[in-house]
Amino acid sequence: MEHKLKMPLSVQDIESLHVGDVVFLCGTLFTARDKAHALLKSKGSPVELKGAALYHCGPLIRGQKVISAGPTTSGRMDRYTHFILDLGVRAIIGKGGLPGKPFRGRAVYLAYPGGCGAVAAKQLKIREVHLKELGMAEALWEFEALDLGPMVVAIDSHGGDLYEEVRRSIENKPKPTKC
Repeated sequence: MEHKLKMPLSVQDIESLHVGDVVFLCGTLFTARDKAHALLKSKGSPVELKGAALYHCGPLIRGQKVISAGPTTSGRMDRYTHFILDLGVRAIIGKGGLPGKPFRGRAVYLAYPGGCGAVAAKQLKIREVHLKELGMAEALWEFEALDLGPMVVAIDSHGGDLYEEVRRSIENKPKPTKC
């Protein structure tokens, strides 16, 4: 099923999503990588994140234009997932997934295709930059998303986890024979 959602995201928005659904987002979106997550945890957030979508991304910016905004590997931010979701973030966007348990009942993980940074750049407009001292890639960017997507719901709030399904299917598969 395809969904076009406006941020901030509501609990009902999140509950309507299931693993495998396709999502497009409009509205305020924030980016954060390793250093921004650490600073948010130690010093607090300079922005309201309740209902927000947080994109694991280190954008490339030239002037006031987004040149590239592809996803980074979310696994590096795993240790901050509970904290970020406790701030009220309702969607984390990235690649590679995260453990599904923290999302249950409160958020979703949206997989954005790696290698599509130039496409994402066309769907994002700069609103503001926070935590500038961290540098371009690590700062907390605030964007206006214009139909950002397509993204696939890889972890839903109901306990569905696409990454876990793939791991189980591989474990249960017979060993491959020679090609």
